[in-house]
Amino acid sequence: MQDLTEHIIELIRLASTNLPPDVEAALRKAVEQEEPGSAARGALETILKNVELSRSKSTPICQDTGTPIFYVHHPEGWSTRRLREQIVAAVIAATKRSYLRPNSVNTLTEKNTGTNIGDEHFPVVHFDEIEGDTLMMELMLKGGGCENVGAQYSLPNNELGAGRDLAGVRKAVLDAVYKAQGQGCAPGILGVAIGGDRGSGYTASKEVLYRKLDDVNPDPKLAEMENRLTKESNEMGIGPMGFGGKTTVVGAKIVGLHRLPASYFVTVSYMCWAYRRRKMTVKGDEVNYE
Repeated sequence: MQDLTEHIIELIRLASTNLPPDVEAALRKAVEQEEPGSAARGALETILKNVELSRSKSTPICQDTGTPIFYVHHPEGWSTRRLREQIVAAVIAATKRSYLRPNSVNTLTEKNTGTNIGDEHFPVVHFDEIEGDTLMMELMLKGGGCENVGAQYSLPNNELGAGRDLAGVRKAVLDAVYKAQGQGCAPGILGVAIGGDRGSGYTASKEVLYRKLDDVNPDPKLAEMENRLTKESNEMGIGPMGFGGKTTVVGAKIVGLHRLPASYFVTVSYMCWAYRRRKMTVKGDEVNYE
């Protein structure tokens, strides 16, 4: 098992300083939909200038470089302990190189570790053993502003008039978007999990955000709901940064989970415009980034 530390540092650098092509394309499309001279268009134009500067200078896209969330899909026989050690070492090094800001604060003492390393939950690392001989490591940097406006609903919800069906799911998600009011650094991306328990719902609502914006959900009903939620969120007029306009979200991704009959949760993870996610694949000595 090779040492991947330097490759993981590069994965972090790419995630922090260079938006994925599908995200940048969605933001550029959004600019053209806003009125010239409007606050909404100005906000998006400023965002895109920031994206270009960050890429050219390898500096973080946002001052909040977020919680690093790693998903490691590894072949049989790889040591998850050693992989975690390499991820931790890479996070420390990336922080020293200023690809990440030191963000790990002890909740009880309020002391910042200065390294982006905390207990076993910071950074967040998920492992999944897979078939084959290729390792795939995915990274998302989840900012605090968008994390703060995430929400979970238990249906039925009488206040919303939301029952235990997709119509109820729609009402819950749109309520979360309305309550965010741009505070999650809109335009955002919605990760939605239907079902599960409270914990698995939050995990899955983040996992689904690793999908590309331009893909299509294999379930026709969920694909239709993703398009509808995007369209109706944008009809609210909240707009970029809450300034008003036509672009409140640039996409929605939904996953359905099995659940107990007694529970029906709808979990929404809101991602900001700085949709920082990247993927690395390792097969033998060959390493590729997306």
